[in-house]
Amino acid sequence: MARIIDMAAHPAVYAARLLAETGNEVIRIESSQGDSLRRLGPYLGDKPDLEKGAYHQFFNAGKQSLKLNLEAPAARRVVLDLIGTADALIASSPLLLEESEILEANPRLVLIKVINDEPELCAVARSGLLALTGHPGQRPVLLGGHVVYAATGLYVSVAAAGALFCSQLTGQGQVVEVSIRQCLESFVEQAMVDYTSWGQVTERVGYRGAITAVSGAFPCTDGYWMVSVPQSPDGWGKFVDWVQDPVLSADASLVDEAERDAKKDLIVERLGMWSKGFSKIEIVTEAQKRHVPAAPVSTPLDLVDDPQLKARGFLSETDHPDFGRILFPLGAIGSLWGNKLNPAPSLGQQNAKILAELGYKEADIQELVEGGAL
Repeated sequence: MARIIDMAAHPAVYAARLLAETGNEVIRIESSQGDSLRRLGPYLGDKPDLEKGAYHQFFNAGKQSLKLNLEAPAARRVVLDLIGTADALIASSPLLLEESEILEANPRLVLIKVINDEPELCAVARSGLLALTGHPGQRPVLLGGHVVYAATGLYVSVAAAGALFCSQLTGQGQVVEVSIRQCLESFVEQAMVDYTSWGQVTERVGYRGAITAVSGAFPCTDGYWMVSVPQSPDGWGKFVDWVQDPVLSADASLVDEAERDAKKDLIVERLGMWSKGFSKIEIVTEAQKRHVPAAPVSTPLDLVDDPQLKARGFLSETDHPDFGRILFPLGAIGSLWGNKLNPAPSLGQQNAKILAELGYKEADIQELVEGGAL
């Protein structure tokens, strides 16, 4: 397995987490004050704490932490020494060191440079994604949970894995540049295809689906469920038999998908009143029995107790030094490989170990301390 140095900002930090899931050794280099990811709430506790941020606990699980005062010249020397032992470096721009300096320290290094690191709201807006989310005629809506950064991190991990594979085949280093902006713009490709092919501008659809005439989110006793009523006359007939709504049953014209599309507002209103009498699981289970595509709108709280995620090993029980025995998201790759991840490290937890591996003696470390590098 490879040694990966992680100096990525939030838009790319998921990449090294995924590489850790496959069993690679990942060392995250952090400033003496801890990086911004540690300061990103919510926190697992009553107050802000560098060690208890939820994002830090997830994204840095399975990694080691090397704490350095990155402004000190001696610290840069340590970074170059570590680069000399590494297989890959994932770093957000601007780089701490000159690219030529990095490659001189390790000509066989895989260097992944992540560019266009701008505020999340600006990045999503510029990419075109923001124009597609929200309700028609209203302001665009930003996705919660910083989920776009999980997507961009996935792209960076693919770039790193591909470059590492090429390096292993050729014995040569690789320099790969990944644009966060282009990663996000790739999710708008279908909308661009629709426009260039048919002149159709993709609009925000809000809570309604865009494939069948009757589809979208409807209220339940405990949240919402999503349904896509089949387009065929037979599919509509079976759906109406289930719902038993007198208004919809009496309108024979609704057997035609075009008529359902024209009377969509009426249908949506009637279905919303009907579905309020069921829980998400009740109504989705019944829909699936009838071969009607449906799913609950799961909340994060639903997912942390999801029996399928537990059965697949995505959620795995682990002993955490601060929080005791907890369910932790091992991840799709980690569960597939059967790898257990250590909890996220405390700031600088592996300093002594890493410096010793690099050949630093006690006198050398004392010199680093006196020089302000540690």
